[in-house]
Amino acid sequence: MKSLTKLLFASFFLLSLLASAQSFGSALDYLEFIGKEQETVTKNTWKYTKAVAHSKSDRSITKKREVLIKTVARAIAKIDKAKGFNGEDYKTNVLKHMRLNESLLKKEYADIIDMKAVAEQSYDLMEAYILAQELADEKMMESQIEYEKNFYAFAEEYKINIIESDNDLGKKMAISNKVFDHTNALYLIFFKVYINEVYLWEAIEKSDVSGIQQNANALNQAAKDGLEILKTTDSYKTDKSLILAYKAVLNFFIDESETKIPVIADYLILKEDFETIKTTLDKTPEKKRTKAQIDSYNKKIKEINKAGTTYNKVNTSLNSNRQKVLIKMEEAKSKFLSRHVPKD
Repeated sequence: MKSLTKLLFASFFLLSLLASAQSFGSALDYLEFIGKEQETVTKNTWKYTKAVAHSKSDRSITKKREVLIKTVARAIAKIDKAKGFNGEDYKTNVLKHMRLNESLLKKEYADIIDMKAVAEQSYDLMEAYILAQELADEKMMESQIEYEKNFYAFAEEYKINIIESDNDLGKKMAISNKVFDHTNALYLIFFKVYINEVYLWEAIEKSDVSGIQQNANALNQAAKDGLEILKTTDSYKTDKSLILAYKAVLNFFIDESETKIPVIADYLILKEDFETIKTTLDKTPEKKRTKAQIDSYNKKIKEINKAGTTYNKVNTSLNSNRQKVLIKMEEAKSKFLSRHVPKD
């Protein structure tokens, strides 16, 4: 899950020999005051970004988001309380930027957390969940661009020399942005296939033979389509590990739908036939039962027992292999993020 990875809070180092002060005797003093508050927000944004990348705990991620909201709120309060320099125009623009970020964190990103809870119910919900993240990030990015525009305009107006640096935090966030774009694109390819397997097993649980065949075909086609997409998907730099992990999962789904599900479907059909024969026999008084009925029943018992053994074997194998490929997929994703999203 990506969250604020597209938000690139730039930090600026001001060329100055003056000590930091909040008297705002000069435009430089005021710009340094604003920059200090922005840097505090930036650091907590990075902590939140790291939590999204490296933490498996939703509680930890939520906690970092709450800390970030408080940090932005404190920065807003300090800037709002302080007098602007030579008017309130620049201060108003800075507060507009920060208040938008605060609103996004409180509303949009809170909604995104709620969307996550139901995202796995369908591909449309998952796609909407990821799109919501991207739209929220885009709003923040647009606000950041406006913030930087006003920052430079203020500096130019007062002849302040800005030394811009691709500082560590800015670089880390830029890297994280690209990493999450890659992982999210791959995850949607996988999920579009995976949701068909969810529907398939819902049909199996209901012993819906028609539904099983329909969803098995859908799963098979979706997995093959997914593999074709992965063939043309660029790796992140030279790292193909995540693509290979998703390929393994899709190949599992193809094998499942082509060789395993038919065995399960045949068992369920046989089981349904057996239940019909048994029900008919049970309703027939013992003295009126024919030899043909009894022979047919005994024959079905042997068939159902044999088929049941095969069914259990196939089902056990499926569950074991599914767990293996999905665990490897999650491990590959975790290692990928660990390798490419900076930790410090």
